Amino acid sequence: MGEARGFLKYKRQDIGHRSVEERIHDYHEINLALSPDVLQMQAARCMDCGIPFCHSTGCPVENPIPDFNELVYQGRWQEACDLLHTTNNFPEFTGRVCPAPCETACTLAVNDSPVLIKHIEFQIVERGFKEGWIVPQIAPVKTGKKVAVIGSGPAGMAAAQDLARKGYDVRLIEQDEKIGGLMRYGIPDFKLDKSIIDRRMAQMAAEGVVFQTGVTAGEDISGRYLERQYDAVILAMGAMAPRDLTVPGRELDNVMFAMDFLGRQNRRVSGEISPDLDFDLARDRHVVVVGGGDTGSDCVGTSRRQGAKSVTQIEILPKPSVDIPSDTPWPMWPRIMRTSSSHEEGCDRRWSVMTKGLTGENGAVNTLQGVEVAWTQGDKGWQLSEKPGTEFELKADLVLLAMGFVHVIHKGLVENLGLHLDERGNVLVKNYQTSQPWVFASGDTIRGASLVVHAIRSGQEAAAAVDRWLRSR
Repeated sequence: MGEARGFLKYKRQDIGHRSVEERIHDYHEINLALSPDVLQMQAARCMDCGIPFCHSTGCPVENPIPDFNELVYQGRWQEACDLLHTTNNFPEFTGRVCPAPCETACTLAVNDSPVLIKHIEFQIVERGFKEGWIVPQIAPVKTGKKVAVIGSGPAGMAAAQDLARKGYDVRLIEQDEKIGGLMRYGIPDFKLDKSIIDRRMAQMAAEGVVFQTGVTAGEDISGRYLERQYDAVILAMGAMAPRDLTVPGRELDNVMFAMDFLGRQNRRVSGEISPDLDFDLARDRHVVVVGGGDTGSDCVGTSRRQGAKSVTQIEILPKPSVDIPSDTPWPMWPRIMRTSSSHEEGCDRRWSVMTKGLTGENGAVNTLQGVEVAWTQGDKGWQLSEKPGTEFELKADLVLLAMGFVHVIHKGLVENLGLHLDERGNVLVKNYQTSQPWVFASGDTIRGASLVVHAIRSGQEAAAAVDRWLRSR
């Protein structure tokens, strides 16, 4: 505990953002860091709460949050950085894009504003890189065994790094042009600059991880090849099968999945696609984003930067309450109304509406037809019904489908290996081991679409499972 009465003395101070007028004209990160003095006061708010629910309930990687808060309060930044890395491989990722379930589980959140945990974590790791405290951790002894990790999102990166540090020869195989998975091609640069991924990759390369990009496992290399070449394989391909919109007009031009839209823009920012050979899909168009989650929000912010004429985001679920509902009490992640920085940049939002169809001219969409819906709870759970007389139309020159993902893609490697699946279509595992003993799986491949922090933890645990299995052979 830093300051005995700090939680009474200081109020929470949230971070700032660059002005909307400035940031919608570029793709640079929008957050403005607090000063060290202010951050020290924010760390002082961490109270001696007895049971740190932020750590035990809120944080999937179990970051020692009260301990690094105290170290920051005392000015012992390097110790805080070392401590943070004992549980989290990539705090620079979570410090930017994690929704911070640790903060909603903070004891202060019972009747006050929680400690500014996420930004403190961000500042610790950024200072660590600036001061040169974050260095490669090279295994002193090599095991002589080889492991392939398929997929380079946060689960794959965490698994690869942990195994390399344990002395394994690790090859991280990625089908895209660069390492990072959806962190690189799904999350916009204004939330996560891709140099942040490259910076961590340099550390991993020095630790012995070999990166192989532009290779699709299951097509370019077979399961049989993997079995011959490696002692074990970890699948960390993510849940990349998107939920589609099955309505009349889905086949029209300019109706596309959110990740195709976001990935294209990220490739333009990185120079993988020349701006001279491409154009802004949203420019001067009426954009409708179908889906109210984080991916939909990212589509809103990207459309704004591309110069959309209007942006509307629609969601089939009811509008959340501003107050914490009784079914998600503290310290649970509350189901409440949230407004992202992208929403602040300009967006009409509608809830409890369902898309009925799409129409267009000359093969391209120009109108979305919808209807309002009502939700009622019955014996079979929540039921949806259309509200008579509430049909409506929206101008829609570009429709972005951001309705989430259903499961890992089965075609290719999963089918090639003959892996068992669970009832939701995820790869079935027991202690991260699949139906093929030499094949392990982690992250969204086994969980379905989830948070970066869950993926990191899953990658860590899958690496530990592989290590136990190989050492027992």
